[in-house]
Amino acid sequence: MYAAGLPSETLAALPPQPRARGVGRINVCEDGGATRLVDLYQQGSSKILVPRGEAPGLNAVLLNTAGGITGGDRFAWSAAAGEGARLTLSTQAAERAYRAQPGETGEIKTTLSIGDGARVDWLPQETILYDGAALSRRLTVEMAPDAALLAVEPVIFGREAMGEEVTRASLTDQWRIYRDGRLVHAEALRLAGPVRDILAGPGTLCGGRAMATVIYIAPDAEDRLGPVRAIVGDGAAASAWEGKLAVRIAAPDGAALRKALIPVLMDLRGGVLPRVWTM
Repeated sequence: MYAAGLPSETLAALPPQPRARGVGRINVCEDGGATRLVDLYQQGSSKILVPRGEAPGLNAVLLNTAGGITGGDRFAWSAAAGEGARLTLSTQAAERAYRAQPGETGEIKTTLSIGDGARVDWLPQETILYDGAALSRRLTVEMAPDAALLAVEPVIFGREAMGEEVTRASLTDQWRIYRDGRLVHAEALRLAGPVRDILAGPGTLCGGRAMATVIYIAPDAEDRLGPVRAIVGDGAAASAWEGKLAVRIAAPDGAALRKALIPVLMDLRGGVLPRVWTM
């Protein structure tokens, strides 16, 4: 972190700050109708827990032991589900992006591989951006033609109940999803500068503080559009085409976002959420 208001020459003379590094990898396979762990690797500030007794498939919980992300931090997560396996990835709690020094950005890169007939649910809890945060994220997915993916990224721009105001920040979010080697979904989000003013516009969040994107790619994706629209009502937008379902949710705060998001995720998962989402 840095002290706001210091002249640029003073900031430039500050000693380099300690930076967090983390790498986490998990691979699973199908074995006799159950999903089994094949490989688990963790390094630095990245940890992966595999709680027992959760279904369906195998559930993994990702932890950042650094307690948050600031400029210069680097995290890389990767997961692979072999043929017929089912893997759910979630985070222990909300990720926090703290104030960054000028010119520095925290990075999170996530890579998923989904084999024939396999399914991966990428369900991190909310990312909370604080004033002055600078965060860059990238999600890359390679999936087989008949694989399934459920992915969500909820973001909160300061918690109103805690009196947090985000006047300036930077968020870059890149998604690239390939099915059978062909790009089937790409999106890019970039918010930089006076975030509070940007989010006040009618084309963004109309003054809201929270948003989420849900992508569901599976053989039954288009069939799920009607039920999902019935769940979200007028509080979100949902569309489906060419084997994928996309849902966009905007909310005034984090609590309202959860209230709208959880029923959608439960519907797309058959009524079950990872335990960390309800703790």
